[in-house]
Amino acid sequence: MAAPTDLPPLRPSLDNSPPGPARKPPTQPDDTSVPARVGQLPTFKPPSFGTTPLPGPGDEAPIGIGATGFDSRNLPKKTAKGAKPGATSSSVAPTATISDARLPQTQNQTRRGAPSVDTAANPGPAPMTLSATTAASPTNLSPVLPQTLVRKPVPADPPFDPVGIQAGAFLLRPAIETASGYDSNPARTPGGGRTSLFATVTPELKVNSNWLRHEFTADLVGSYTAYATAPEQDRPAFAGKVDGRIDVTTRTAVNLESRLVVATDNPGSSNIQTGLARLPISTDVGGTVGIAQRFNRFDVTFKGAFDRTTYQESVFTDGSTAPNDDRNFDQPAAALRANYELTPGIKPFLELDADRRIHDLAIDRSGLDRDSTGLAGRIGTSFELSRILTGELAFGYLNRTYRDPTLPALAGPTLDSSLIWVATALTTVKFTASTTANETILPGVSGVFTHEIGLQVDHDFRRWLTATLRFVGDRDSYVGSTRLDDRYAASLAVLYRLTREWQVKGELRREWLTSNQPGNDYAAYVALLGVRLQR
Repeated sequence: MAAPTDLPPLRPSLDNSPPGPARKPPTQPDDTSVPARVGQLPTFKPPSFGTTPLPGPGDEAPIGIGATGFDSRNLPKKTAKGAKPGATSSSVAPTATISDARLPQTQNQTRRGAPSVDTAANPGPAPMTLSATTAASPTNLSPVLPQTLVRKPVPADPPFDPVGIQAGAFLLRPAIETASGYDSNPARTPGGGRTSLFATVTPELKVNSNWLRHEFTADLVGSYTAYATAPEQDRPAFAGKVDGRIDVTTRTAVNLESRLVVATDNPGSSNIQTGLARLPISTDVGGTVGIAQRFNRFDVTFKGAFDRTTYQESVFTDGSTAPNDDRNFDQPAAALRANYELTPGIKPFLELDADRRIHDLAIDRSGLDRDSTGLAGRIGTSFELSRILTGELAFGYLNRTYRDPTLPALAGPTLDSSLIWVATALTTVKFTASTTANETILPGVSGVFTHEIGLQVDHDFRRWLTATLRFVGDRDSYVGSTRLDDRYAASLAVLYRLTREWQVKGELRREWLTSNQPGNDYAAYVALLGVRLQR
C-alpha cells in the first residue's frame, strides 16, 4: 500500500509574521518505506526551523508542526558545535527554561543554581545540583524546583511590657501602684463590722543582671494600706528577696539568697488580741547558702538556711502595752534535693527538709514550751512540655514535734504546686498549692496546719485588655483542738493597658470564713480601682 499523495497542508503562520520561504512538498516514499507490521508507527525526525527545507523520505514532520511557534517536543537542547559543556560564549544564546520565567510573586525565591542573599552572606553547605550527564539524560524528566527561602519567625515584642532602665550591667524595672476602694468589713469581725474606705500604695523594684556568667536578681515589693474610719487596721507590708548565683564551673554553682518579710497577722486571725490600737508588726529576716552540682542528667542541691522572726509589742486602745517576746524565735534549717532529667521537659525530684524552731522565751504566756523540730519529705516533678504546661507539682509528708509533752505533734500530708497551663493563645490557667505549719498563741494548741489551693484564669480579650478570675481556698486545722476554719476568697479583676508605662485596673473581691465553732464566721466585700505606672 502506497503512502497518501495528498497535497501538503497550508502553511501555518501568525499575524504580522514576516513571510518565509515556501515549504517544499515532502517526497513521497516508496512502498518499501511503509512499515510491514500493522500498527507500527513510522519514526519521524524533527525538522529544522527557519530556512532549511524538510528532509526527504523517513524524515516526515509530525502532524501540526509549523515553522514558527512554541516547540512542544520536550527534547534536550543541543549545544553549539565546538562548545564545551558548561562553557558560555557571547555567540551562543542561552536556552531559556520554564523555571526561569518567574512570576513577580516568586522573585524572592532562590533561582536554580544561584545562591540566595542569606546564603551569600552566611555560606553553608553547597546546594545539590544535577550533573551534566543526569541533566542531559532524556529519561530524567523531573524538573529541578526552585528553592524557597525559609526564615525563622521573629518573636513579637510584647507591646505593653515594661522596657526597664539599663544601668550598666543591670536592668531595673521600677513600678508604683496606687488604688483606693471600699471594704465592708476591714477587721473581718464575726457577724460583720463597720465599713470603711481605704487607700493603698505599692512600690516595687525588680533587678536583673546581664552578665555572661553568674547572676544577680532582686525582687522588692512593699505596700501600705490606710483605712478612713478604721485606723487600727492600717498596716504596712514588704516582701523582698535578693538572689545570687556564682558559677564555679560549668557543672557547679553556689546559690545565695537573702530575704526580708514585714507583715502583720491577717485580719480575723485567732492570734490577734482584742482592744488593739494597731496591729503588731512582725519581721522575718533570713538567708540561704547552697551548692548545686550536676552529674550529666543528675542534679544534687544542698542548702543551709537561717531565719529570725520577731514581733513588736502590742499597744491597746487604753494606752497599755504587752510584750510579744514569747513569739520571737530562730529557725535554722537544711534541705537536700536531687533531680533527674528524665526527658528535656520532665525532671522528677526528691527533697528532704529539716528545721528547728528555738523561741527567745522557754515558756510562753500560756506556760508551754513551744520549741519544736520539723521533718518533711517531698517527691514530685517539674514540667516544661512545649511551653504548654510548665511548673512543679509535689506530694509529701510533714511532721513537727514539740518539746512540751502536752502539745501533740503536727503531722499530715502536704501538697505543693505551681503550674501554668497555656490553654489557648489568649487564655492561661494557673494552679497553686502550698502547705505550712504556722505558730499560734492559743492555749493547748500546738500550731495551725494550713493547706491552701488557688486557681487563676487570665484571658486576653485584646492585647491591652485582660480579665482575671481567681479563687483561693484555705483549710486551717488547729492541732490540739477540734477547730477547723475554711477561708475563701473569690475575685474578678480587669486590667486595661493604656501604654507600656500606664495601666488601669479594677477588682471586685469577696472574702469569707466558715468555722465548725460558732462565733467565728465572717464575710467581707472589697471593691477597688487603681492606676499603675511602670518603666
